[in-house]
Amino acid sequence: MASTQPRYSKEEFAKRGDAIYEKDILPKLTDKDVGKFLAVDIETGQYEIAAEEMKAGNKLRRRLPEAQIWMVRIGYAATRRFGGRQLRQDLP
Repeated sequence: MASTQPRYSKEEFAKRGDAIYEKDILPKLTDKDVGKFLAVDIETGQYEIAAEEMKAGNKLRRRLPEAQIWMVRIGYAATRRFGGRQLRQDLP
């Protein structure tokens, strides 16, 4: 699988990804989705959810080979942590 080059700055990537997640996807999520990974294409808004981050990204990439993927861990402020504990956020 060839890698896709980013077409946006890091700031624009984050802005688009966060906006789609918060406006379009977050209201549809349930407690059973917390802790799973969500891969969203910042151009189309299409997304995939999986228990593992690579699986979420690969599922989306199979449908959209040129996807510009923004990844989040549902219910958490960050997808990964370095030491300490990961703070959980409430779903709406």
